[in-house]
Amino acid sequence: MSEHVSTLPIFVRVAERPVLVVGAGRIGTRRIERLLDSGARVRVVAPRVSDAVQAWADAGRLDLVERGFEASDLAGQSLAFACADDTSVNTCVAEHGRARGVLVQRADDASASDFLVPAVVRRDALQIAISSDGQAPTLTRILRSRLDAWLPRAYGDLARLAGDFRERVKQRLPRGQRARFWLRVLDGPIAEKVFTGRMAEARHALEQALDADRPGAPTRGEVYLVGAGPGDPDLLTSRALRLMQRADVVLYDSLIPSAIVELANPEAERIHVGKRAARHTLPQEDINALMVRLAGQGKRVLRLKGGDPFVFGRGGEEIAQLADAGIDFQVVPGITAASGCAAYAGIPLTHRDHAQSVTFVTGHLKQGELDLPWSQLAQPGQTVVFFMAVKSLPVICDALQAHGLAPDWPAALIIEGTTVRQRLVVGTLADLPARVAEQTIEGPALLIVGAVVRLNETLGWFRPDP
Repeated sequence: MSEHVSTLPIFVRVAERPVLVVGAGRIGTRRIERLLDSGARVRVVAPRVSDAVQAWADAGRLDLVERGFEASDLAGQSLAFACADDTSVNTCVAEHGRARGVLVQRADDASASDFLVPAVVRRDALQIAISSDGQAPTLTRILRSRLDAWLPRAYGDLARLAGDFRERVKQRLPRGQRARFWLRVLDGPIAEKVFTGRMAEARHALEQALDADRPGAPTRGEVYLVGAGPGDPDLLTSRALRLMQRADVVLYDSLIPSAIVELANPEAERIHVGKRAARHTLPQEDINALMVRLAGQGKRVLRLKGGDPFVFGRGGEEIAQLADAGIDFQVVPGITAASGCAAYAGIPLTHRDHAQSVTFVTGHLKQGELDLPWSQLAQPGQTVVFFMAVKSLPVICDALQAHGLAPDWPAALIIEGTTVRQRLVVGTLADLPARVAEQTIEGPALLIVGAVVRLNETLGWFRPDP
């Protein structure tokens, strides 16, 4: 049984309605601004006003009476806001308001108010109101901030697009089909065009969907190529999370932590496609074909890749085949393993005193060899990051020394970086292979070579318990 709540959440149309605000300090100014934005006819009664309120009055946007409150100020008002700094004034406004049948909101006492002003997240016409029934206003502000950070700004554009077509949909479709139609529009490829700034395409696609002979027919699917970051679920982008929760099918690699995979839509089909070192559950060509086939069936396919899809993730190869097949797709960048793991290990990739450039290199062996521009990599004043370098670690360390770096040149292997299982093996080109050989490594690992590695001793901040 839920606890009794004394308020009813409603949205009141105040456009062209007379509204009284008593007091024009910090809180009163915020109330007045929102009322003006909503088109209300605002009357302000206060002996002193803020600069903003004075400017609105000078511009003719509100009626300003510079004196104390009088009961007659409530005459003809639809609502009243008591925002005076003096509690006795707010009490007076509330008492006279009730006597006249005018609903009053007190800025200083939610329990004595006839209505509450919620915390609001706004995206144009779309508004989300949050209230704790006056019990925890700070909590509502915290939730508002989090929702505001998470909710894409484009939701306002999406609401406006829906508004532009609302009457046409009512005329074109019978009542029983409208909800399904709008669900496909607002939670499908058309919405994704809006979220990626392609408003003209979205409008055209909505026109086509509405004019189709069978508007209830399934639409063509889409592929989301999403970077899952280096391992910590908190490092996922808000767009990545949104698309993960919309997917019908999830294709994920072996090195994606289960904590990230579990954030995807719980109703989605999950397909493990492997891609771990030399052990691939599916060859790359089969993964590409699978995405095309699933999207062709009208499904929203999430291709979840570690780090960033375009940094040694073969993302370019995957979307090339999607483009050839005419499949809609979008790419969501992720925090690269290099930047994420280095940050959690306390190793700046660049530093004014130690490294003026950074280079990302694949350490993947081909037929036991690693063909790289060693003379360019074996230079001081830079940081070199090797991806997929565990098996090739001895080859890398020997080659860098052979091309001029000293045996005591710093190097570090970060194992399962950014996760609670993070381990850091620090050494030199001469001894790091032997140190790493003592470790059992099953998760992803990243090799960093450069003077910046020494900074870990003082800058290392993420040290999870063994």
